[in-house]
Amino acid sequence: LLLSTGGLEPTSLNAMAKGPSQDVANTTTVRGFLLLGFSEVRELRLVQAALFLLVYLATLTGNLLVVAVTALDRSLRAPMYFFLGNLSVLDLCFITVTVPNSVLDSLTDCNSISFLGCATQVFLVVLFGGSEFFILTAMSYDRYAAICHPLRYEVLMDRGACVKMATASWLGGGLFGVLFSAPTFSLSFCGSHVVQQFFCDIPSLLKITCSEEHVTIDLSVTAGVATGVVCFVSIVVSYARIFGAVLRMPAAEGRARAFSTCLPHLAVVTLFVVTSFCAYLKPPSGSPSVLDLLVSVFYVVVPPAFNPLIYSLRNRDVKAALGRVLGGNGFH
Repeated sequence: LLLSTGGLEPTSLNAMAKGPSQDVANTTTVRGFLLLGFSEVRELRLVQAALFLLVYLATLTGNLLVVAVTALDRSLRAPMYFFLGNLSVLDLCFITVTVPNSVLDSLTDCNSISFLGCATQVFLVVLFGGSEFFILTAMSYDRYAAICHPLRYEVLMDRGACVKMATASWLGGGLFGVLFSAPTFSLSFCGSHVVQQFFCDIPSLLKITCSEEHVTIDLSVTAGVATGVVCFVSIVVSYARIFGAVLRMPAAEGRARAFSTCLPHLAVVTLFVVTSFCAYLKPPSGSPSVLDLLVSVFYVVVPPAFNPLIYSLRNRDVKAALGRVLGGNGFH
């Protein structure tokens, strides 16, 4: 009853009574979707909601601290901290688009989301996820310029160049948000409108569309994957050159510090890229999969939660500035 009255227009109900299934498909208008979630067991849903809430609050706190300290402390005016501030804003937005809604759904047992709400969620997830990937690419280039070309660093990464890179990252994410969401929601949805995810994402929506051809969205995904590969290769090349320069350092302490900083960066980027590629390139399956849900967690929830720790709060200058901003003596 819920699926019939909540997701179909009255005209489609009349069509069911009068005509064959093909006529139903032609006249069905989806007004909303149901998000599948992690479990049908109430107790497990509550555990998932509690874990998501704790992760969200920790992520919120960590990223807000990074945004505050990079904005308020005058000693953190290097390009690296400018990009860190942008990354934290993106992380806040990225995780806020999906996790609070999932927590609310699990607590209230109301998994419905409107058609417009689903479209908005898809657009924002792609926007913030894509922008974050572009910012991470810019950050890897910044570290490469700082370590491999220290004498030219101020010229390569002046204020204007940093602003242009950040602006291009946000605009690029927005462009892909439009390219991904517009073709997806121009498709026809009929029959089941249960999204096999805890948020609206394109692979899950394509499983329930009754449109046999979706060339436009396929082209958009191909363009997105190609851009992602180019960015990832750029990041790997930048870090490879950084590691090469670090190995030539005479001081063992300097090498250890550089590796302890760069290796976690590369690990988080790799996790983000591999899991998002798996989600979008995995062949569609008709039945819901726990693995699909876990993969989504690894690219939607984990990076925003770990980025403040890996990129910011392990940095001595950031910890000292945070102590000054909070009125303390810093962290040791």
